[in-house]
Amino acid sequence: MSAVGADGLNTIRKDPRGAVLGFDFDGTLAPIVDDPAAARAHPRATQTLARLAPHVGALVIITGRPAAVAVEYGGFEGIDGLVVLGQYGLERWEAGTLTVPEPPPGVAEARAKLPEILKASGAPPETFIEDKGQALAVHTRRCAEPQVALDRLRSLLDALAERTGLAVEPGRLVIELRPHGMDKGLALRTFLEGRTPPSAVLYAGDDLGDLAAFDAVDELRAEGTPGLKVCSGSAEVTALAERADIVVDGPEGLVDFLDALLP
Repeated sequence: MSAVGADGLNTIRKDPRGAVLGFDFDGTLAPIVDDPAAARAHPRATQTLARLAPHVGALVIITGRPAAVAVEYGGFEGIDGLVVLGQYGLERWEAGTLTVPEPPPGVAEARAKLPEILKASGAPPETFIEDKGQALAVHTRRCAEPQVALDRLRSLLDALAERTGLAVEPGRLVIELRPHGMDKGLALRTFLEGRTPPSAVLYAGDDLGDLAAFDAVDELRAEGTPGLKVCSGSAEVTALAERADIVVDGPEGLVDFLDALLP
C-alpha cells in the first residue's frame, strides 16, 4: 500500500466518526450477475454497513442504478444515516425520501431508437436493454461472445449518444447512455459540500465508472484530506486495481475488509 493510502486507512481507524465511506453497488456491495434485476447485496454487506453506520461520519452509496432500485436490492431501508445517490448522483435517497429529476429528452429519443439499432446491427438475441429511467444500458453478458458483441455495438452507441446529446459510460460488458453533467466523482464531491470537512474519505468500486470517484479521492488528498481507494477486484476490469490502494476479492473480500476496519 502507498504511504498516502496507509495514511487514509490509519486516519479512518483513529477517527472513524469523522470519516465518510463511499461505495459503488454492483460488483462492489453486490456480486455481478447475468440479469441486473436479479442482483442483490452480498448476504453480509447490509449487516456490515448497519454495524458501521453509528461509528462513522457518513455512509454513501453512489451507483448507476436508480436510487430506489439500489435501496430495494440492497435492503438498505433500515440503515440510519445511509444516503444513496442513484444515476451517478442525479437521484438521491435519504431517510425514505427520494428525489428524482426529470430525464432529458434525449433519453426518450434513445429509448425509441435503440431496439431498431440493435436489430439492424445484427446484435445477438441475448443482447438486452436495461431501462433505468434516467439512462439506458445495453448489456451483452448473456451472449456467447460478450466482448465481441459489445465491441461491435460500440461505434453505433457512440453515434446514438452524440445524436441524442447523451454521454457514453462503458462498464463490465455493458455500455450505458446517460445524461451529461454528473459522474461518481462529482457526486462524491457534491455530497461532501456543506458537511463538516471529513477526517478521511474511503471509496470502494469495481468498474470504469468508479474511476471518477478515485479521481475525487486523489483531489481530496491533494487538498489535505486523507483518502483510501479500494478496488473490488475482478478479471473483467483491471483499471481500478492499478489505481487502488487496496484490492479485495470482490464483494466477499470487501465485506471482510469492512468487518475488520473497526472493532
